[in-house]
Amino acid sequence: MNTSGAIVYDAAIVGGGPVGLATALALQQAGFRVALIERGAEPAPYRPEIHDARVYAIAPESARFLDRLGVWPAIAATRISPYSAMRVWAREPAQALAFDAADAGAAQLGWIVEHGLILACAWSRLEAVDCWLHAPIEAILLPQADGEIGELHLEGAVVRARLIVAADGADSQLRELAGIETIAWSYPQRALICHIRTEREHGETAYQRFLPSGPLALLPLADGGCSIVWSADTALADELMALDDAAFRARLGAASQGVLGEILAATPRSAVPLRLLHAREYVRPGLVLIGDAAHAIHPLAGQGVNLGFADAAQLSTTLVAARAAGRDGTSLRTLARYARARKAANLEMLALTDTLYRSFRIRLPGIRTALGLGLEGVDRLGPLKELLMRQAASA
Repeated sequence: MNTSGAIVYDAAIVGGGPVGLATALALQQAGFRVALIERGAEPAPYRPEIHDARVYAIAPESARFLDRLGVWPAIAATRISPYSAMRVWAREPAQALAFDAADAGAAQLGWIVEHGLILACAWSRLEAVDCWLHAPIEAILLPQADGEIGELHLEGAVVRARLIVAADGADSQLRELAGIETIAWSYPQRALICHIRTEREHGETAYQRFLPSGPLALLPLADGGCSIVWSADTALADELMALDDAAFRARLGAASQGVLGEILAATPRSAVPLRLLHAREYVRPGLVLIGDAAHAIHPLAGQGVNLGFADAAQLSTTLVAARAAGRDGTSLRTLARYARARKAANLEMLALTDTLYRSFRIRLPGIRTALGLGLEGVDRLGPLKELLMRQAASA
């Protein structure tokens, strides 16, 4: 439902991915007048016979946020896979760092959810949100002072809003048009993604091995199989992509050291380049960056979408609090509260994932043995492990 530029929206969200849709829902349900602009089409209806290769490890706090939006019940009623344990190792599975939900007093550490399912369930909840589809941005006019109205120029339409929310991904057009610089670099890796069936059941356990060429994650799926995310040096990724099915399954079985037995089947593989990105500024007058538009991280910690949902939740909280206090929710002073609340947490996760990535790539003699023993040592240190467990269960 498209409208003319005569309407002034409280917020215009650009980007209809999981984070953009969650932001639109949070603000709409809080009573703000919201517009959603997406360069692509409406999400396709969810088809349970198709297993989406792109999945997320949804943390408990993200699940609570989606539950408040009314999205989680539909997800839970359709198809999710809880995981109640994690095993992380470098040398041998017997030396794995073990996380169990029961040790943290939780029922689960998180849930594996398909990308398409989140989109379908979130889209079905949209109400009183004017939507522009197939609508790339041609130009953006940001306010020069607090209280002014920003404009998004689309083909044949102008959307006017007090606040423009950039949720348009790591290659954010809005961030570029606003002239916001980033700190960014590409990793010499690609992540291979597919689903597999294994000889042994996963037992609601997520596995991750740190290999010399990058981490390999096996994430439990509701149908008994696993989703894999294998981050590998570019040359190795090309080699793995070129293998036939049987040879790939054999290589994967060797890399995972048979923790789930033989790899019986694998779906077609895809590979995506990996990078780190962080915006130097999250806000400008009348503009705010959220999700991958503000930060993109290596997938080894599986926290990218959770950081985005935390951004969406914090932005909604900040704007609701400003409205209740009679403050201008689009002013730099108000938006700075959001930026302060999110930057520290996002930078901490970016630094952690980058440090882990670089640590396990050190080629010095004996370093991988030391790192492997380090994981085993953490598993034996009760207080430290308890701290890590609390973080894993509350992320």
